[in-house]
Amino acid sequence: MKGGTTALAILLASASLAMAQTVEKVNYGGWPNCYRISNGTVELIVTSDVGPRIIRYGFIGGQNLFKEFKEQMGKSGEPDWQIRGGHRIWVAPEVAQDISPITYAVDNDPVKIDVTATGLVATPPLEEEAGLQKQIEVRLAASGTQVQVSHRITNRNIWAIELAPWALTVMAPGGVGLTGLPPRGTHPEVLAPTNPLIIWAFTNLGDPRWIFLNKYIGLRQDPKNKVPQKIGHFNSDTWGAYYLNGELFLKRYAAFPGKTYADMGASFEMFTNGDMLELETLGPLTRLKPGETVEHVETWSLHRGVKIDRFDDATLDRVLKPLLEAQ
Repeated sequence: MKGGTTALAILLASASLAMAQTVEKVNYGGWPNCYRISNGTVELIVTSDVGPRIIRYGFIGGQNLFKEFKEQMGKSGEPDWQIRGGHRIWVAPEVAQDISPITYAVDNDPVKIDVTATGLVATPPLEEEAGLQKQIEVRLAASGTQVQVSHRITNRNIWAIELAPWALTVMAPGGVGLTGLPPRGTHPEVLAPTNPLIIWAFTNLGDPRWIFLNKYIGLRQDPKNKVPQKIGHFNSDTWGAYYLNGELFLKRYAAFPGKTYADMGASFEMFTNGDMLELETLGPLTRLKPGETVEHVETWSLHRGVKIDRFDDATLDRVLKPLLEAQ
C-alpha cells in the first residue's frame, strides 16, 4: 500500500504542476477578447482583438511594467499601424511606413488564439502586402516569474526574402533601462575590439538621460523630455532590463556571433522618448525561402524588492549578477 500511496502522491503532484498555469478569456482595456495567463504569481495579458500584443506583464495585483497607450486601448480596425504598447514582433531593418509595409504592417484585426498547457499561441492574419505570417507563443513557468516568448515569421511569398526578427518591449514611463556589455578587459592584455556600439543620427551621447559605465549602459525614461534617443550594441549574451518602482523586468536572448545582424550589427537596441522606453532584441538577418520560418526566442523574468540606489558598476553588479546567473 505504501508504494501505491507514493505513486498516487507523485501523480497528484504532477497533476498539480500541470494545472499550475491558467488561461482565461478576459476583458482588458476595453478589448473583450484578451487572454490572461497566470501561475498565481505573475500574469500576462495577450490581446486577440488586435495585434497580438502582450499588453501586460506584472505581479498579480501589482503594476504593469509595460506601457499602455490609453487612447488606443479597446479600439480596432484602424487603417494605420498603432503602437498600443506592450510587447510586439516586428521585422528589421526598419523601413518607413510610406516606403514599404514590411515593418509597420497594420495589425488591427482579430488574432487566432490556441491555448496550450503552459500558455498560448497567437497567430495574426497573414500580412498580405508583405507576404509574411507572424506568430507569438507564450510559455509561462508553473511557478515563479519566468516566461519564454517565441517569435516566428514565415515567408508566404513565392520569392525569397531577407529579414531579421525584431522583438520590442514597450516599458511604462518613469523607469531606467539597462543593458550589459560583453566581458571587459584591460590594455594591453586585450587588444581586439569586443563589440560594436551603434548610434543613430538623432542619438546625442551628451543627453543627461544616458548612463555610461564600464560594464553597463543605462537610459532614463523622462516623461518631460520628448527628444528621442537610441543606442545599440552586440552581445552574445544579450539582455535588457527595466527598473521601475522597486521592480525589475529582465529579458534575455542568446545571440549568434559570426552571423550578420541588421543596424550595423545590433543584437540589442534601446530607445526612449517622452512616452516610453523600448527594450529591443534582434535576430540575425536570415534569407527565407518561400514557406520557411525563422524563430527568435526571449526569456523573461520579473523581480520585486529590488533596490538600485546608485547607478554604478558595483551597485549594478550586486543587483544584476545574481539574477543573470540564476537563469
